[in-house]
Amino acid sequence: MKGGLQAARGPESGEAFWTSVREQFPLTRDYLHFAQFFMVSHPRPVTAAIERHRQALDANPFLTVEHGMFGSPEESHVERIFAAAAGYLGSAKDEVALIPNTTTGLALVYHGLQLAPGDEVLTTADEHFVHHEAIRLATARVGASWRKFRIVADSRRPSLREILARVRAAIRPETRVLGLSWVYSNSGLRLPLRAISELVAAVNRDRPADRAIITVADATHGFGALEDRAADLGCDFFVSSTHKWLFAPRGTGILYAPTDRWHQLQPVIPTYYTWDLWESWAAGAPPTLATRPTHVSPGGFLAYEHQWAMVEAFEFHQRIGRERVAARIHELNGHLMDRLSGIRQVRLHTPRDPEWSAGMVSFDVAGMTAAEVVEGLLQRRVIASSSPYAESRARLSAGIMNTMDEVDAAADALREVASARRRVGSVR
Repeated sequence: MKGGLQAARGPESGEAFWTSVREQFPLTRDYLHFAQFFMVSHPRPVTAAIERHRQALDANPFLTVEHGMFGSPEESHVERIFAAAAGYLGSAKDEVALIPNTTTGLALVYHGLQLAPGDEVLTTADEHFVHHEAIRLATARVGASWRKFRIVADSRRPSLREILARVRAAIRPETRVLGLSWVYSNSGLRLPLRAISELVAAVNRDRPADRAIITVADATHGFGALEDRAADLGCDFFVSSTHKWLFAPRGTGILYAPTDRWHQLQPVIPTYYTWDLWESWAAGAPPTLATRPTHVSPGGFLAYEHQWAMVEAFEFHQRIGRERVAARIHELNGHLMDRLSGIRQVRLHTPRDPEWSAGMVSFDVAGMTAAEVVEGLLQRRVIASSSPYAESRARLSAGIMNTMDEVDAAADALREVASARRRVGSVR
């Protein structure tokens, strides 16, 4: 790692720098990997950290967990995670909860919010299944309601004015929560979360404090792919896995909220990350402290070798530079969209403007299902994916482990797939 990245410092390094980054991912060279947003290959510093923690756990499990979870700040691996996450998020250490994935994080938020009959959760029609399902289950439990709306008429041609107007028009007096995605996994559209948060703040100025609208962001496909810091986006609750664009170990994630938001959540799962709740229990008294992130972080024994190696993932990103990561992702996927737009049978759904996109390129091929497109690419050794929606779309996604040559090869393969389909259709 040190020899590769440190030898290629500086923006002038160009492809030499990205070659050194690519070498940190032990991906097989038998395929072109364009679905790393699904579950990423661990870069070598993360793999080394996992192995180091695994060996320590196997050699002395009790003391390793005792010190790593419950030891002094100098011994605690958890404290190192909170510090590394806060540095990346632009937050304080005590504004971050640790979660195993976005699905769990969304459930913790929606079930933790103190909703009541008559309250409404407003969300967009384009959310992932797990976001809608977290809302459905939470509202059904307490007798609240939920409603979906379209945030944009055409994902290819978004405008700030249209999006803000649609959000404002969808809000009703009973609306208590607004659930959004930072980047939609069906279209690749990136929402202007900062502007939406400002709109909601303006609405809240005319509401009593106990009726203020709470914003919840599923940030999975923006976190680690975009340079914006979570703390600058203005969301009340920001939920993301870290095993995708951030390259952290599988089964890890974060839940961020500003300090003055955590009191709005009731913890759902017992925690191991703080002693104050245990002390209240041991004393036979109810807890007196307001909810803190450590109260919300799910407890129980975990794959600690994975969780503790989150630190190295944050450090890996920070060494490269978040701005440089985001610029490279835009560069690769912008070139990919340029190439795909030249294929007559392809219809892009992702905006080509980097202000409205991130690292995912969504598209259709005329006369083919998304599954057929993905299979056709796989036959040509290109790994793509189809979106898990009722109206499924094919997706290619270039990350910092990809090269420009690979982008061109993937585009050439898609042209072959589309052309082969056209020839079959003409024969019939």
